[in-house]
Amino acid sequence: MFSFPDQVNETSARLVATGVVLMGLTFVITGSGWVLIPLVYGFAARVLTGPTLSPLGQLVTRVITPRLPGEHRIVPGAPKRFAQSIGLAFSTTTAALFLAGFTGAAKLVALALVGAATLEATAAICLGCIIYNRLWGCEDCNDITERLNRATASAS
Repeated sequence: MFSFPDQVNETSARLVATGVVLMGLTFVITGSGWVLIPLVYGFAARVLTGPTLSPLGQLVTRVITPRLPGEHRIVPGAPKRFAQSIGLAFSTTTAALFLAGFTGAAKLVALALVGAATLEATAAICLGCIIYNRLWGCEDCNDITERLNRATASAS
């Protein structure tokens, strides 16, 4: 139960990132701290167990991704787990700042999380994976040129 998959479906990772974007923006727009509970829990669950104990992870991997047509790219799990750990740090910091009464600072940290999750969701650019590659190396993370080209082409 307490293990992270060696390989991850990139489509699923991008869909989970979309959920993070939606939760993060909900907090930033409404200022409601309640949304931070599933946000922090989701990151903690995914760091510890991958999608196993994450409601969002389960929805994505069991319901949404299997129904999507086309090929799904499989990527190494370790960089994604590292990225989830960074998300846990950012979401926990957001919650701590909010609970301490620093709502503006909490929203700024949440916006940084939303920015990183938006890159993953829209362009398959995982900042956590890039950092992981710089620290420990990862063949899949070495060259993101193709992903950047796809992202800029779709934005045009």
